[in-house]
Amino acid sequence: MVAEKIQKKLSESRNARWGALLIVSFTMMMGYFFTDVASPLSTILKQTAEQGGMGWSSTEYGFFAGSYSFINIFLLMLFFGGLILDRMGIRFTGIMATAFMFVGALIKFYAIGYISPEGTVSLDFTLFGLIPSPAKTQVLVASLGFAIFGVGCEITGITVSKIITKWFTGHELALAMGVQVALARLGTAAALSVSPMIALQFHNLSTPILLGVVLLLVSFLSFFVYIILDKKLDASTASSAETLSEEDDKFKFSDLAVIFKNPGFWLIALLCLLFYSGVFPFLKFASDLMVNKYGVSAKWAGWIPSILPYGTIILTPVFGTIYDRIGKGASLMILGSLLLTVCHVCFALPLLNTVWFAVIIMILLGIAFSLVPSAMWPSVPKIIPMKQLGSAFAIIFFIQNIGLMLVPMFMGKCIEFYTSADGRVDYTVPMIIFASFGIAAILIALGLKFLDGRKQYGLEQANIKK
Repeated sequence: MVAEKIQKKLSESRNARWGALLIVSFTMMMGYFFTDVASPLSTILKQTAEQGGMGWSSTEYGFFAGSYSFINIFLLMLFFGGLILDRMGIRFTGIMATAFMFVGALIKFYAIGYISPEGTVSLDFTLFGLIPSPAKTQVLVASLGFAIFGVGCEITGITVSKIITKWFTGHELALAMGVQVALARLGTAAALSVSPMIALQFHNLSTPILLGVVLLLVSFLSFFVYIILDKKLDASTASSAETLSEEDDKFKFSDLAVIFKNPGFWLIALLCLLFYSGVFPFLKFASDLMVNKYGVSAKWAGWIPSILPYGTIILTPVFGTIYDRIGKGASLMILGSLLLTVCHVCFALPLLNTVWFAVIIMILLGIAFSLVPSAMWPSVPKIIPMKQLGSAFAIIFFIQNIGLMLVPMFMGKCIEFYTSADGRVDYTVPMIIFASFGIAAILIALGLKFLDGRKQYGLEQANIKK
């Protein structure tokens, strides 16, 4: 009861809650920009120094792309990040996470800009051959920076998810999460669109990465603006908030058992793992796919994959509004997973290797990428109580990061295997592998809808309470 009163006071001002949303969404948008700022440079990175590249192999690039999740997985940083969020609060965790993003980005920029691609290091640990050995020192240092950045970006993600839930429960929760996702996708789209153009314009692969570093510094400072807003609102409900934190909403480690025993939580986590394994790792190689299969130049290859996130900017809030007002969350997840599968199968088929066909499939993939997140993330608070929400999001992100680490590394090895002597890549088998993630996601989404019918989570019900 106390929690409901606090929630009502914190979010009854429409301007305040939407202002808070835009601030934290900007922070995530800058994080997503940097996440994919090197993705459209993959073809150029693999070119020789004489051609303006770094001479990276597909395996080295795949390792670099997967390194984003290394620390999150092997040092359990996402798990601890969720505990820190629930124990230390939004403000502390947000500043810590955004600082990690900036520091990691700075290391990655230094590696690309100032370390020679000629030096190599031999490694004893190769993770069943997924980690290249010997590997370029430049690749290893850039990967370290990307891994540190990944810690900050993922913890920022769970922090922002809890912030939105705090402000929008009982209001336009799915729309708010849809807007946040849409702005994050704008960051991805911008990176895919402009990164190769900036690199080629300045004749330096590190220039777009430097731009990302500067934007992350701005996003770090912008989070302090949110803290000021958050403190003012907390001050207006101080006495009730103290009662809530001391009695009703104090996280205990035993609450983890409640999360782990919830079957709906595990289905959401598996759906997140499978669906995002079929999207984010694909984007790491999508520009190269455009070059090798559809004959697009390296300078413009990033524009076609950027259609995917650009489309989500409009569609994710639209589908979020549908979920808010009509419901059908589980059904939206099934439809999105089905569409993901169809798109990857179309990319795998050895026909219609023309640019217009690639554009159409990328548009459809953007629709799929809007359907599932717009329904999946607002469904988590329906399954998990608020006081356990930070840890629940953290565990879901941790499981998702397993895919974000292993899939790019595996696909890098796979693509290298299907690369001919003249450097051309046959993407048929790699795209079939991506399609298999979609098939598995369909099965999990169907299971979630069946479980919702038994457990009455309310996934098919509207979010806005009339």
